[in-house]
Amino acid sequence: MNSVARKTVAVNTVPVTDGGDPPTFKAVADHALLVEFGQEISDAANRSVAALDRALDQNPPNGLLEVVPAYVNLLLDFDPLLTDHDTLQAAVEDLLTTDHRPAPATATYRIPVCYDPTLAPDLEAIAAASGMNLEAVIAAHLTGDYRVIMYGFAPGYAYLDGVPPAIQIPRKPAAVRGVAAGSVIIAGPQCLITTLDMPTGWSVIGRSPTQILRSDNSRPFLFGIGDRLLIERVDLATYERLSAQQHVPAPEYPSANEPR
Repeated sequence: MNSVARKTVAVNTVPVTDGGDPPTFKAVADHALLVEFGQEISDAANRSVAALDRALDQNPPNGLLEVVPAYVNLLLDFDPLLTDHDTLQAAVEDLLTTDHRPAPATATYRIPVCYDPTLAPDLEAIAAASGMNLEAVIAAHLTGDYRVIMYGFAPGYAYLDGVPPAIQIPRKPAAVRGVAAGSVIIAGPQCLITTLDMPTGWSVIGRSPTQILRSDNSRPFLFGIGDRLLIERVDLATYERLSAQQHVPAPEYPSANEPR
């Protein structure tokens, strides 16, 4: 279950469904319930996923063990000795029919990224594919509006949307082995900061010293679903210094009078 500590801004209220379509429910084995807000990826569906994820985090029904949010759905894992599909569905529907509730403010993180050629092996290929020079590619990447959509594939892999259209390029035909942890990779509209040395078919545009994996079991990953990332360019010396310090940026929250 998403258990990232959040600040509550009582003056800002939003519907749990956040303007999206009402969900459908599907039983999964004897211990899980799939809640779907659509069949296609959309901002409205994902906002509804994030809103329900936060609502369940604040008001977990009896027997709920874990919530796994994705682009348009959430998988709710529960203890079948304590609850069942129908009871859990009723609890979710109760949250959804609450028209407005205090909304936990999503955090914003300022993420340093170094675009030095030694850390950005695909930068030239991205420039060639997009018809831009290197500095224009970097400038475009810096302007992206990045939001955490889901976690998947590997521990701490936070899938971000918001890559500017000008630098949206497809996956490579084959994965490349040995891509270093901390690599900032893009594919289509998505961006991701790797946490492990692993193969990937995405393009490496830079590297960040940000430490996403945490030793706190109650909060194993730095970002929460719905959090936003602001990319800030750093030079190689700053990257190396922050890496040595195991850099962890502090979350920033809007004030009570600011729109979220």
